[in-house]
Order: sequence, then structure tokens, then C-alpha cells
Amino acid sequence: MSSEWMGAGLKAIGLFLIHPLFYFMILISLLYGYIRVKRERKAFQTRIEDVYDELKFTYSKGWVPGICLSIISVGLGISLPPGFIVLIAAMTIVFSLFFKASALSSAYTLGFSFIAAFGLMSVQVSHSWLPQLSMMNASAVVILLGLLLMTEGILAYRTAHLRTSPAMVMSARGLLIGQQRANRLWLLPLVLLMPAGEWTSSLPWWPVLQVHDQSFSFIVIPYIIGFGQRIQGSLPIVSIQITSRRIMMLGLAVAAVGAASIWFEPIAWGAVVLAIAGRAFLSWKQRVNDNAAPFFFSKRNQGLMVLGIIPNTPAADLKLEIGEMITKVNGIEIKTVSEFYEALQTNRALTKLEIIGLNGQTRFEKRASYEGEHHQLGILFVKDDPQQEPTAISS
Repeated sequence: MSSEWMGAGLKAIGLFLIHPLFYFMILISLLYGYIRVKRERKAFQTRIEDVYDELKFTYSKGWVPGICLSIISVGLGISLPPGFIVLIAAMTIVFSLFFKASALSSAYTLGFSFIAAFGLMSVQVSHSWLPQLSMMNASAVVILLGLLLMTEGILAYRTAHLRTSPAMVMSARGLLIGQQRANRLWLLPLVLLMPAGEWTSSLPWWPVLQVHDQSFSFIVIPYIIGFGQRIQGSLPIVSIQITSRRIMMLGLAVAAVGAASIWFEPIAWGAVVLAIAGRAFLSWKQRVNDNAAPFFFSKRNQGLMVLGIIPNTPAADLKLEIGEMITKVNGIEIKTVSEFYEALQTNRALTKLEIIGLNGQTRFEKRASYEGEHHQLGILFVKDDPQQEPTAISS
């Protein structure tokens, strides 16, 4: 029996790996990377991470959360009919074409799948391409929606601030200011229960779980969660983690309302509306708060603020972080990019930096300089003025 289940599990994994969404998101991740690189080259004449960064991120960060969520959803007995799973995949493809990772929040993909399912069921026509859609349990869907929103919050809290992309924009006063942009996707291997039906009866190797008088089977799908945020009023980790905690609280509220709908199913609609409107409100609230805050990445009276660091350059070896201030180079105070460059030339064999760290403490970093290395160390700064040429070139 155990060998049969192991074989069925391996076949389920095989079906996961040939799922069209698995490969469609490879294309989308590469397109996200291409758009980012194009924008960075326009602003800085270089790209920061390579075009494959989004792809590597999407397919590496969601496995453990996906497994944990699968255990919880199966343990709670959450079951989705295959027709609804098809709808989720279709909504994911549609929302991915907005090319904004924030559009792939579960609040939208799963929430609008819920609305579409009831809309289709209200139309008295055959939907052979959506098998067993009428067997959808509204309470199970909204509880899963709440769990997925909590997972989005956890993933964003832990990883969305990593390797954000720098950008430069013109303020209303005609000054150039820096921004950080997080545009992240996560692929989760999600194991779901679904009602066993005619389509599973033709697959004798497919595992079936008998619960009282109902039969359920398992399916593994590539589920996509997206998160996007623009930050200009604080460090990325601060702004993103505030939003992430709010998303987790929203997910908890949606799951609680979903649980209440077990006793009165129409409440499930309230949970879906709460998820969609709540997630949109959190994005709007973050943008309003960020716009109201003083510009964090802007020209300062003391030193130069690090806006970005190009990988595999001297700056990476110097352990610089985004948001730190460089106040002296080789013992010379600097306030502009040109002064930074001139100070570097005073000692071609050694680079010594005085840095105000994110904790407000001053520290010193030094590194030997080698022939052929980039003269600006691979650090990105905000331009001194709108007419200035970009201040960082790849090594």
C-alpha cells in the first residue's frame, strides 16, 4: 500500500512539473526581469541584478511555505473542485498580464475566481471545461483565501525587502529623488484536496481518501503569490515589513469570517469583499503614507547616501548597505558625486571610507584597489542635479 501511495505521489509531482502555469510563470518572471533591467539601464547605465534574478527568486523562496500551507489546508479538510482550480489558474494568467506583482495577491486571483465561479454557476449552461464547479464549498475557499493572505504577509516580511531595485524619479519641486521597488513573485507547491469524480476514476493509480460517505483525491498545483511596493520615504525593510504585518492581520480576519460562514454560508461573500477591498486599501494606505514622508533617498548636507550596490564589485566587498551614508573618502569630506570621484583618485592603491551606518554609528571600511576595477566602486548614488549623467557604471 505504501509503495502504491509513493508511486502516486511521484506521479502527482510529475503532473505538477508539467502544469502549464509552472512554465508560464517562467516566461512572466523573465519578462519582469527584462522590464527591471531596462529601467535600471535607463536610469544608471547599468543593471543591478541580472535578468534571471526574478526567475531564481520566484522558484526558490516559496517551497517551505507551500509545504507548510499544504499540511494545514489538508489537515483542515479544505477541498476545491477541479473546475475551481482551473479558474484560479486562468485568473493568475489574466492578472499576471498587468505586469505588476501586486496584482497577483491571492486577494485578487482567488477572490475574483470566487466571484467568477458563482457567476458561471448562475448561468444555466454546461461548463465541461470546469468539472464539478457546482461542488465548490464557499467556506473552504474563503478560509483558504485567508491562509494564503497570511502566507503572502509572511513571505513578504521575510524576503520581499531583499535585493530591491533602485530607481530615480523627479519630485514635484524638480529634484531627483531615489526610490526602491520590490516586485516579487513566489511559486508555492500547493497540495489540495478535491472531490473524487469521473475524471479520477479513469486514473486507477490516483490516491483517494475516504471520509465518511465522501471520497477525496489529492492534487499538487503551482500556486503563485505576488507582492509589489514602491518605497521612497524609508528603508525598504521598514516599509515592507509594516505592510506585511497588515496583510497577515487581514488574512487572519478573512479566515475568521470564512470560518463563521460554515454556519451561515452567505457570510463568505463578506470575507471575499473584505479580502479584495482590504488588500487594495493596504496598498493605497502604504502609498499615501510613503508620499507624505520626507524623501529618504535624496541629496543630504552631509555625505552621499547609498542608493544601490552592484553585485561583484568593490562596494559589495566593503559590506555597504542601501541607505548608509558615506561621509569621507580617503580622509576627505565629500558631499557630491564629483567630490567622491576626486577623493578616490588621491589614493589609487587603497580606498578608505567613513560611513554612517543604518544604526547611526560611524564605522570605517577599507579595501585595496586593483588595476581594472571600476573607479566608482559599483555604488549607485542619487544624481546631484537632473542634468547630470548617471553616477554609476557597471564594473
